[in-house]
Amino acid sequence: MELVKIIDYIDESLICLDLKSKNKEEMLKELGKLIGKSKNIIDEKEVYKALTEREKIGSTGIGKGVGIPHAKTESAIGLTIAFGISRSKIEFDSLDEEKVSIFFVFASPLKDGQTYLKVLARISRLLREENFRKKLLSAKTEKEVIELIRVEEGI
Repeated sequence: MELVKIIDYIDESLICLDLKSKNKEEMLKELGKLIGKSKNIIDEKEVYKALTEREKIGSTGIGKGVGIPHAKTESAIGLTIAFGISRSKIEFDSLDEEKVSIFFVFASPLKDGQTYLKVLARISRLLREENFRKKLLSAKTEKEVIELIRVEEGI
């Protein structure tokens, strides 16, 4: 079985270490804009809409200060991941009711179900590690975030 790596779907231009949104709706818009910088994304507004629709099914705030908004959309040519940190932490309807500061957002083409699920599982697994979360929160540059992910994935 091929191992799916987060590092293959993210780059420095898709990282923001100081997200400004104050609530969940604003955050989904901001994350949609961030991921919209990718050449793999046709329409950031469509991605935002897909993320919002996905949130209606259930919050992607998975606990421990982490949110993983994700959606399948025709606006994604290829699976794309963006990363952001909210220094002020926001209410995101998390399972543990904690505010969220770490966001991995991703969009996937409608037809790419297997990779989508593998990436979701991989991100969730990595973020279970408190030490990894702390390192991400203390990262000073986009390059440092990429390196942290690379190291955590054992590349």
